[in-house]
Amino acid sequence: MKRTIIDASQLELNDKVVAIKRVSKTVKGGRTMRFSALVVVGDGNGHVGAGLGKAGEVPEAIRKGKEAAVKNIVEIPRDDNNSIPHDIFGNFGSASVLLKRAPEGTGIIAGGPVRAVVELAGIKNIRTKSLGSNNKTNVVLATLEGLMGLKTPEQVAKNRGKSVEEVVC
Repeated sequence: MKRTIIDASQLELNDKVVAIKRVSKTVKGGRTMRFSALVVVGDGNGHVGAGLGKAGEVPEAIRKGKEAAVKNIVEIPRDDNNSIPHDIFGNFGSASVLLKRAPEGTGIIAGGPVRAVVELAGIKNIRTKSLGSNNKTNVVLATLEGLMGLKTPEQVAKNRGKSVEEVVC
């Protein structure tokens, strides 16, 4: 999937910590404990990104995760009723996420990790189903993969050499 580089300095970003895990490494002297934080950032207007930060303390892991997320921001197409243009599957590892467009008034029907990504992307009406693995990191990345695969009717019409009306009907 082709990512477009977005200058995050001009965006007003909100962040959400999806998961904090305590991880350990066994060394000669015993176990060293560290923390891993999965953070999603977005501006609520079609830009969203996710990052993983690891450090000896929780606040530092969250800060690193936020920095990584800002570097991975992508732009998401939305339609007139703040939903997605079409249904799509997102896959990452063994996690799959089904993203279905929804009419105005539906709201966000999604589980925890998917909900964080969708809310920060600014999508207001969507139905989702997480399939396969329920590993939070993989579910978030599968959701982003699905959202990056979305195409607007204008893009599809241009690729096919047709007008937008011919494609939409």
